[in-house]
Amino acid sequence: MTETLLSSSTREVVIGFDRPFVVIGERINPTGRKALAAEMAAGNFETVVADALAQVEAGAQMLDVNAGIPLADEPAILAHTVQLVQSITDVPLSIDSSIVEALEAGLAAYGGKPLVNSVTGEDEQMERVLPLVARHGAAVVAITNDETGISEDPDVRFDVARRIVSRAEDHGIRREDVVVDPLVMPIGAMGSAGRQVFRLLRRLRDELHVNTTCGASNVSFGLPNRTGLNAAFLPMAIASGLTSAITSPLHGEMLQAIKAADVLMGNDPHCASWIARNGDGAATGRQGGRRGGRDGRRASAEA
Repeated sequence: MTETLLSSSTREVVIGFDRPFVVIGERINPTGRKALAAEMAAGNFETVVADALAQVEAGAQMLDVNAGIPLADEPAILAHTVQLVQSITDVPLSIDSSIVEALEAGLAAYGGKPLVNSVTGEDEQMERVLPLVARHGAAVVAITNDETGISEDPDVRFDVARRIVSRAEDHGIRREDVVVDPLVMPIGAMGSAGRQVFRLLRRLRDELHVNTTCGASNVSFGLPNRTGLNAAFLPMAIASGLTSAITSPLHGEMLQAIKAADVLMGNDPHCASWIARNGDGAATGRQGGRRGGRDGRRASAEA
């Protein structure tokens, strides 16, 4: 089956259908976090450091790094953030920007093989981003929208994904290095959003044979008890073919659901990770996980 290898200078992570689900920590992102945006623009990265360490400690195997701050020097800030995060943790990173110049700066600062987040199906963006990804030997997130926007028809989004994969191969980027985002819609606004994304994930796995990722919390946008809904969504998505997600590992309920899905999908050999987290000798760890969940919710509310 398809395996996407990512690395820092000292650690490798593999995303794959027969592998444990990969959690990509989402919190190093100033979007919607005014305090963090102001800190990063002013050259204060204390929260970035705290968020990076907390997410890795909670169980994130990768971290997403974004520096999208209006009117700020995004390329310089992203490059600095990438270097800083790599100096304090060894997990691979997802370099996240819609600005090609910022992606280029982040890639130049990175040691290892990162995930570039992202490229869409728009011809102009593919021709700008894909050569950059190929030149740096990176992997890339393929967002399933194009010049026409985001289609509500999952078959149209599948065709966009297939087009990006084909264009990536034209640039020498292997299919294994394209991780498709099927675009999770808010279930509160579109009642069929869950069924749509599960159907699309199955096609991406069975027909296109690509790994997948998503912003998992999008599904619960605008609804109460978002963590509970996200924790139900992720195992269903994993069963449909989802192999990674950009989400917060600080919610113990969600992480527990992911680890349970690994067991039930046969991707936790001998249930070893589950037993380590939940057996008699893991009482302290379980308590820590619950505390982490509460701290994560409080941090999200304060942000």
